[in-house]
Amino acid sequence: MSPIRTLHLSDETPEADSPPPGSRDPLADEAEALDAFSRVVIRVAETLMPTVVNIRAKQNGRGGSGSGVLFTPDGFLLTNHHVIQGNPQVRVRLNDGRELGGRVVGADPWTDLAVVQADSASLPYATLGDSSQLRVGQLAVAIGSPFGFDSTVTAGVVSALGRTLRSITGHLVDDVIQTDAALNPGNSGGPLVDSRGRVIGINTAIIQSAQGICFAIPINAAKHILPQLMQHGRVVRGYLGLHGHNVPIARPLARFFGLTQATGVEVVAVEPKGPADQAGIEPEDLIVSLGDQEVTSVDDLHKLLTQLPVGVPSSVVILRGQRRLQRFVLPEEYPHWDSARQ
Repeated sequence: MSPIRTLHLSDETPEADSPPPGSRDPLADEAEALDAFSRVVIRVAETLMPTVVNIRAKQNGRGGSGSGVLFTPDGFLLTNHHVIQGNPQVRVRLNDGRELGGRVVGADPWTDLAVVQADSASLPYATLGDSSQLRVGQLAVAIGSPFGFDSTVTAGVVSALGRTLRSITGHLVDDVIQTDAALNPGNSGGPLVDSRGRVIGINTAIIQSAQGICFAIPINAAKHILPQLMQHGRVVRGYLGLHGHNVPIARPLARFFGLTQATGVEVVAVEPKGPADQAGIEPEDLIVSLGDQEVTSVDDLHKLLTQLPVGVPSSVVILRGQRRLQRFVLPEEYPHWDSARQ
């Protein structure tokens, strides 16, 4: 007869819904992840909210409202051109409730960006990040004043990069950031921020009939034009009459032509009779240099067009299929906004 085995508590089979020894509870993991997400958003919000302002301006005799973000302690702030359009003076309300006067320092309708200086000093200010380092899927936090509700925070992700957007001013803006962080009227001009609290974009537009499709001007585009806006009040830039987006260059093609760069700008559209059209540049051409300077992104192209002299021919190198071609393009100055609207 077999000996009777005494069953101790330690010998019992674990219940089916109990985690095996040494494993983590999935519910605990989920709670921890949510807590980590919340901590990041809270930290970003607490850091940035003091730097985000509400801007009010009169447009065509009616009041308009938007947002802005301070980027220097002496009151300089970034917003959208369409928020302040046609108004040399605006009202700026700070996060602490103070209301200040503000003057429009400079505006650029082509990027839908503007700089305003609030009448104060020793103000909190945000850090401008690097939008060229963004990755699809990373956290994005938007802060602004939708419908006048100050310090509203929404969170989402970077949904896509390199979009082309027709701004409210009617101009096509390249290399735009798409996000699903909820935006509403009044968010325009406020910052889109990464998980480290750095401004990566200026919120500019939503698609009214859609949900979760919102857009921001990349902060690198703003950094390229800030010196001219603050010094001259406008941007003097070359105009090529083309639209493009960033694409990788196939490695065999790069090796064949001796290119050290991994990316270039593919031409999406060419405006009839514009400088690019007259130079023989066509859609699907891949721009790899302009004015003997490497072009790896739309950011590079915009930067060079603010540096190269207007009205002086510049060399542009393109890849067309398996051919490497050199063309000479004559950049024109962007037409004045008022004349462009007519």
